[in-house]
Amino acid sequence: MERDERHKHEHHDNSDMIARSMEAEQKDKQRESTRRMNKLWIWLGVLFLVAILLWWIFSIGFFEDTTGVTNFGN
Repeated sequence: MERDERHKHEHHDNSDMIARSMEAEQKDKQRESTRRMNKLWIWLGVLFLVAILLWWIFSIGFFEDTTGVTNFGN
Protein backbone atom coordinates (compact mmCIF):
# COMPACT_ATOMS: atom_id res chain seq x y z
CA MET A 1 0.00 0.00 0.00
CA GLU A 2 2.78 2.39 0.92
CA ARG A 3 4.55 1.54 -2.32
CA ASP A 4 1.48 2.52 -4.39
CA GLU A 5 1.22 5.86 -2.59
CA ARG A 6 4.91 6.53 -3.17
CA HIS A 7 4.50 5.65 -6.86
CA LYS A 8 1.55 8.06 -7.17
CA HIS A 9 3.58 10.77 -5.45
CA GLU A 10 6.56 10.26 -7.81
CA HIS A 11 4.24 10.30 -10.82
CA HIS A 12 2.70 13.56 -9.58
CA ASP A 13 6.18 15.11 -9.14
CA ASN A 14 7.17 14.08 -12.67
CA SER A 15 3.98 15.57 -14.09
CA ASP A 16 4.63 18.84 -12.25
CA MET A 17 8.20 18.92 -13.51
CA ILE A 18 7.09 18.33 -17.11
CA ALA A 19 4.40 20.99 -16.83
CA ARG A 20 6.90 23.53 -15.43
CA SER A 21 9.35 22.64 -18.19
CA MET A 22 6.70 23.20 -20.85
CA GLU A 23 5.72 26.54 -19.28
CA ALA A 24 9.37 27.61 -19.26
CA GLU A 25 9.76 26.68 -22.93
CA GLN A 26 6.64 28.66 -23.82
CA LYS A 27 7.94 31.70 -21.93
CA ASP A 28 11.28 31.43 -23.75
CA LYS A 29 9.50 31.30 -27.12
CA GLN A 30 7.41 34.32 -26.16
CA ARG A 31 10.52 36.26 -25.11
CA GLU A 32 12.28 35.41 -28.37
CA SER A 33 9.23 36.48 -30.38
CA THR A 34 9.02 39.76 -28.46
CA ARG A 35 12.74 40.34 -28.97
CA ARG A 36 12.36 39.85 -32.73
CA MET A 37 9.41 42.24 -32.92
CA ASN A 38 11.33 44.86 -30.93
CA LYS A 39 14.29 44.58 -33.31
CA LEU A 40 11.94 44.92 -36.28
CA TRP A 41 10.35 48.08 -34.89
CA ILE A 42 13.76 49.56 -34.08
CA TRP A 43 15.00 48.98 -37.63
CA LEU A 44 11.80 50.39 -39.12
CA GLY A 45 12.23 53.47 -36.93
CA VAL A 46 15.84 53.88 -38.01
CA LEU A 47 14.86 53.60 -41.69
CA PHE A 48 12.08 56.14 -41.17
CA LEU A 49 14.46 58.61 -39.51
CA VAL A 50 17.02 58.17 -42.31
CA ALA A 51 14.28 58.85 -44.87
CA ILE A 52 13.26 62.03 -43.01
CA LEU A 53 16.90 63.14 -42.79
CA LEU A 54 17.47 62.61 -46.53
CA TRP A 55 14.24 64.41 -47.40
CA TRP A 56 15.22 67.31 -45.14
CA ILE A 57 18.72 67.58 -46.64
CA PHE A 58 17.44 67.51 -50.23
CA SER A 59 14.54 69.84 -49.50
CA ILE A 60 16.89 72.44 -47.97
CA GLY A 61 19.05 72.30 -51.08
CA PHE A 62 16.03 72.52 -53.36
CA PHE A 63 14.55 75.49 -51.53
CA GLU A 64 17.92 77.27 -51.43
CA ASP A 65 18.20 76.83 -55.18
CA THR A 66 14.67 78.07 -55.89
CA THR A 67 14.91 81.10 -53.59
CA GLY A 68 18.44 82.00 -54.66
CA VAL A 69 19.86 82.02 -51.14
CA THR A 70 23.26 80.82 -52.36
CA ASN A 71 24.39 82.87 -55.32
CA PHE A 72 28.06 81.85 -55.49
CA GLY A 73 28.91 85.24 -57.01
CA ASN A 74 26.19 85.29 -59.69
